[in-house]
Amino acid sequence: MNFDMNKYQDIGIWDMLTKRLLWEHLEFLKGSRILDFGSGYGVTADYLAANNQVTAVEPSAEMAAHTMKENDYLQLQGSQEILEQFPEHCFDAVICHNVLEYIEDKENAVKEFCRVLKPGGYFSLVKHNRVGRVMQMVVLLNNFEHAHELLDGENGVSPQYGNIRYYVDEDVTKWCTDLKLVKSYGLRTFWDLQQNQEMQGDKDWQEKMLEVERRVSQIDEYFGVAFLHHLIYRVN
Repeated sequence: MNFDMNKYQDIGIWDMLTKRLLWEHLEFLKGSRILDFGSGYGVTADYLAANNQVTAVEPSAEMAAHTMKENDYLQLQGSQEILEQFPEHCFDAVICHNVLEYIEDKENAVKEFCRVLKPGGYFSLVKHNRVGRVMQMVVLLNNFEHAHELLDGENGVSPQYGNIRYYVDEDVTKWCTDLKLVKSYGLRTFWDLQQNQEMQGDKDWQEKMLEVERRVSQIDEYFGVAFLHHLIYRVN
Protein backbone atom coordinates (compact mmCIF):
# COMPACT_ATOMS: atom_id res chain seq x y z
CA MET A 1 0.00 0.00 0.00
CA ASN A 2 1.33 3.43 -0.93
CA PHE A 3 0.97 5.60 2.14
CA ASP A 4 1.91 9.27 2.26
CA MET A 5 2.88 9.94 5.88
CA ASN A 6 3.08 13.70 5.33
CA LYS A 7 -0.52 13.84 4.16
CA TYR A 8 -1.73 12.57 7.54
CA GLN A 9 0.77 14.29 9.82
CA ASP A 10 -1.96 16.17 11.73
CA ILE A 11 -3.71 12.95 12.76
CA GLY A 12 -2.90 11.44 16.14
CA ILE A 13 -0.26 8.71 15.92
CA TRP A 14 -2.47 5.98 17.37
CA ASP A 15 -5.29 6.94 14.99
CA MET A 16 -2.99 7.04 11.98
CA LEU A 17 -1.53 3.60 12.66
CA THR A 18 -5.01 2.14 13.20
CA LYS A 19 -6.23 3.59 9.92
CA ARG A 20 -3.24 2.21 8.05
CA LEU A 21 -4.14 -1.31 9.12
CA LEU A 22 -7.85 -0.76 8.44
CA TRP A 23 -7.15 0.51 4.95
CA GLU A 24 -5.03 -2.56 4.23
CA HIS A 25 -8.02 -4.70 5.22
CA LEU A 26 -10.24 -2.74 2.81
CA GLU A 27 -7.95 -2.71 -0.21
CA PHE A 28 -10.38 -4.98 -2.05
CA LEU A 29 -12.86 -2.07 -2.34
CA LYS A 30 -12.34 -0.61 -5.81
CA GLY A 31 -14.95 1.02 -8.01
CA SER A 32 -17.55 0.58 -5.28
CA ARG A 33 -20.32 2.80 -4.00
CA ILE A 34 -19.58 3.20 -0.28
CA LEU A 35 -21.48 4.66 2.68
CA ASP A 36 -19.21 5.85 5.51
CA PHE A 37 -21.51 6.33 8.52
CA GLY A 38 -20.03 8.34 11.38
CA SER A 39 -17.26 9.61 9.14
CA GLY A 40 -15.73 12.10 11.60
CA TYR A 41 -13.30 14.43 9.88
CA GLY A 42 -13.53 12.37 6.71
CA VAL A 43 -10.07 10.82 6.72
CA THR A 44 -11.22 7.33 5.74
CA ALA A 45 -13.90 8.71 3.40
CA ASP A 46 -11.26 10.79 1.63
CA TYR A 47 -8.85 7.86 1.37
CA LEU A 48 -11.49 5.51 -0.07
CA ALA A 49 -12.78 8.21 -2.43
CA ALA A 50 -9.57 7.94 -4.45
CA ASN A 51 -10.89 4.68 -5.94
CA ASN A 52 -14.58 4.64 -5.02
CA GLN A 53 -17.77 6.71 -4.97
CA VAL A 54 -18.21 7.64 -1.30
CA THR A 55 -21.12 9.14 0.63
CA ALA A 56 -20.13 10.20 4.16
CA VAL A 57 -22.60 10.82 6.99
CA GLU A 58 -21.48 12.57 10.19
CA PRO A 59 -23.74 13.56 13.14
CA SER A 60 -21.41 16.32 14.37
CA ALA A 61 -21.95 19.58 12.45
CA GLU A 62 -18.47 20.78 13.42
CA MET A 63 -16.76 17.65 12.12
CA ALA A 64 -18.85 17.60 8.95
CA ALA A 65 -17.86 21.21 8.26
CA HIS A 66 -14.12 20.53 8.61
CA THR A 67 -13.66 17.33 6.67
CA MET A 68 -10.58 16.27 4.74
CA LYS A 69 -11.41 16.73 1.05
CA GLU A 70 -8.42 16.01 -1.17
CA ASN A 71 -10.57 13.53 -3.08
CA ASP A 72 -14.15 14.11 -4.18
CA TYR A 73 -16.95 12.60 -2.07
CA LEU A 74 -20.41 13.59 -0.82
CA GLN A 75 -20.50 14.81 2.80
CA LEU A 76 -23.86 14.82 4.62
CA GLN A 77 -24.50 16.06 8.15
CA GLY A 78 -27.01 14.06 10.18
CA SER A 79 -27.56 10.75 11.93
CA GLN A 80 -29.75 7.66 11.58
CA GLU A 81 -32.62 9.59 10.01
CA ILE A 82 -30.50 10.02 6.88
CA LEU A 83 -30.27 6.25 6.45
CA GLU A 84 -34.03 6.11 5.90
CA GLN A 85 -33.66 8.42 2.89
CA PHE A 86 -31.51 5.93 0.96
CA PRO A 87 -33.28 3.35 -1.23
CA GLU A 88 -32.77 -0.37 -0.69
CA HIS A 89 -29.67 -2.06 -2.07
CA CYS A 90 -27.90 1.12 -3.18
CA PHE A 91 -24.42 0.63 -1.67
CA ASP A 92 -21.70 -1.96 -2.33
CA ALA A 93 -20.19 -1.40 1.12
CA VAL A 94 -21.04 0.29 4.41
CA ILE A 95 -18.30 1.56 6.75
CA CYS A 96 -19.09 2.05 10.45
CA HIS A 97 -15.90 2.55 12.46
CA ASN A 98 -15.97 3.28 16.21
CA VAL A 99 -19.53 4.57 15.99
CA LEU A 100 -22.05 1.88 16.91
CA GLU A 101 -21.13 2.03 20.64
CA TYR A 102 -22.53 5.55 20.78
CA ILE A 103 -25.86 4.70 19.12
CA GLU A 104 -28.67 3.86 21.50
CA ASP A 105 -30.67 1.70 19.08
CA LYS A 106 -27.85 -0.35 17.61
CA GLU A 107 -30.13 -3.07 16.29
CA ASN A 108 -32.13 -0.66 14.14
CA ALA A 109 -28.94 0.94 12.80
CA VAL A 110 -27.52 -2.43 11.74
CA LYS A 111 -30.80 -3.38 10.09
CA GLU A 112 -30.72 -0.11 8.14
CA PHE A 113 -27.14 -0.81 7.03
CA CYS A 114 -28.29 -4.22 5.78
CA ARG A 115 -31.26 -2.67 3.99
CA VAL A 116 -29.15 -0.23 1.96
CA LEU A 117 -26.52 -2.85 1.08
CA LYS A 118 -26.68 -4.70 -2.21
CA PRO A 119 -26.77 -8.52 -2.10
CA GLY A 120 -23.15 -9.58 -1.75
CA GLY A 121 -22.22 -6.17 -0.32
CA TYR A 122 -19.78 -5.67 2.55
CA PHE A 123 -20.24 -4.22 6.02
CA SER A 124 -16.99 -3.03 7.67
CA LEU A 125 -17.43 -2.58 11.42
CA VAL A 126 -14.84 -1.42 13.96
CA LYS A 127 -15.93 -1.89 17.55
CA HIS A 128 -14.55 -1.62 21.06
CA ASN A 129 -13.56 -4.88 22.75
CA ARG A 130 -14.40 -4.86 26.47
CA VAL A 131 -11.58 -7.29 27.31
CA GLY A 132 -9.02 -5.08 25.57
CA ARG A 133 -10.33 -2.04 27.44
CA VAL A 134 -9.93 -3.83 30.79
CA MET A 135 -6.34 -4.69 29.82
CA GLN A 136 -5.68 -1.04 29.00
CA MET A 137 -7.21 0.19 32.27
CA VAL A 138 -5.09 -2.15 34.40
CA VAL A 139 -1.76 -2.25 32.54
CA LEU A 140 -1.48 1.24 31.04
CA LEU A 141 -3.68 3.55 33.08
CA ASN A 142 -3.74 1.87 36.52
CA ASN A 143 -7.45 2.64 36.67
CA PHE A 144 -8.53 -0.34 38.74
CA GLU A 145 -11.90 1.16 39.64
CA HIS A 146 -13.03 1.41 36.03
CA ALA A 147 -11.54 -2.02 35.27
CA HIS A 148 -13.84 -3.49 37.94
CA GLU A 149 -16.80 -1.54 36.52
CA LEU A 150 -16.15 -2.98 33.07
CA LEU A 151 -15.77 -6.47 34.50
CA ASP A 152 -19.15 -6.00 36.20
CA GLY A 153 -20.72 -5.24 32.83
CA GLU A 154 -20.95 -1.45 33.13
CA ASN A 155 -20.38 0.88 30.21
CA GLY A 156 -17.64 3.44 29.70
CA VAL A 157 -17.70 7.13 28.87
CA SER A 158 -15.87 9.06 26.15
CA PRO A 159 -15.31 12.75 26.98
CA GLN A 160 -15.96 13.60 23.33
CA TYR A 161 -18.75 11.23 22.31
CA GLY A 162 -20.57 10.23 25.50
CA ASN A 163 -21.54 6.78 26.77
CA ILE A 164 -19.70 3.79 25.33
CA ARG A 165 -22.39 1.09 25.14
CA TYR A 166 -20.40 -2.12 24.75
CA TYR A 167 -21.77 -5.06 22.80
CA VAL A 168 -20.29 -8.40 21.77
CA ASP A 169 -19.29 -9.39 18.26
CA GLU A 170 -22.03 -12.01 18.04
CA ASP A 171 -24.77 -9.40 18.50
CA VAL A 172 -24.32 -8.08 14.97
CA THR A 173 -25.48 -11.23 13.16
CA LYS A 174 -28.39 -11.52 15.61
CA TRP A 175 -29.54 -8.01 14.68
CA CYS A 176 -29.30 -8.80 10.96
CA THR A 177 -29.39 -12.48 10.10
CA ASP A 178 -28.52 -11.71 6.45
CA LEU A 179 -24.96 -10.84 7.50
CA LYS A 180 -22.19 -13.42 7.39
CA LEU A 181 -18.82 -12.74 9.05
CA VAL A 182 -16.06 -13.24 6.50
CA LYS A 183 -13.02 -11.59 8.13
CA SER A 184 -12.10 -10.55 11.68
CA TYR A 185 -9.03 -8.65 12.86
CA GLY A 186 -7.74 -7.46 16.22
CA LEU A 187 -6.47 -3.87 16.31
CA ARG A 188 -4.21 -2.12 18.81
CA THR A 189 -3.33 -5.33 20.63
CA PHE A 190 0.00 -4.01 21.95
CA TRP A 191 -0.17 -0.32 21.10
CA ASP A 192 -2.57 0.49 23.96
CA LEU A 193 -0.32 -1.20 26.50
CA GLN A 194 2.82 0.79 25.61
CA GLN A 195 3.73 3.08 28.51
CA ASN A 196 6.68 4.85 26.87
CA GLN A 197 4.91 7.82 25.25
CA GLU A 198 8.13 9.29 23.79
CA MET A 199 8.88 6.10 21.90
CA GLN A 200 5.55 6.31 20.08
CA GLY A 201 6.80 9.26 18.02
CA ASP A 202 9.72 7.29 16.61
CA LYS A 203 9.04 6.34 12.98
CA ASP A 204 11.12 3.16 13.12
CA TRP A 205 9.26 2.04 16.25
CA GLN A 206 5.92 2.72 14.56
CA GLU A 207 6.79 0.50 11.60
CA LYS A 208 7.94 -2.30 13.91
CA MET A 209 4.75 -1.98 15.95
CA LEU A 210 2.66 -2.14 12.77
CA GLU A 211 4.51 -5.25 11.66
CA VAL A 212 3.82 -7.16 14.85
CA GLU A 213 0.21 -5.88 15.05
CA ARG A 214 -0.29 -7.11 11.51
CA ARG A 215 1.09 -10.56 12.39
CA VAL A 216 -1.15 -11.15 15.42
CA SER A 217 -4.34 -9.53 14.10
CA GLN A 218 -5.92 -12.84 13.09
CA ILE A 219 -4.52 -15.09 15.82
CA ASP A 220 -7.36 -15.96 18.21
CA GLU A 221 -5.41 -15.54 21.44
CA TYR A 222 -4.36 -11.99 20.54
CA PHE A 223 -7.66 -11.12 18.90
CA GLY A 224 -9.35 -11.80 22.23
CA VAL A 225 -7.38 -9.09 24.06
CA ALA A 226 -7.14 -6.46 21.29
CA PHE A 227 -8.53 -3.02 22.12
CA LEU A 228 -10.57 -2.94 18.88
CA HIS A 229 -12.09 -5.54 16.59
CA HIS A 230 -12.45 -5.00 12.84
CA LEU A 231 -15.22 -7.25 11.57
CA ILE A 232 -16.05 -7.56 7.88
CA TYR A 233 -19.43 -9.05 6.96
CA ARG A 234 -21.04 -9.89 3.65
CA VAL A 235 -24.74 -9.74 2.92
CA ASN A 236 -26.22 -13.09 1.87
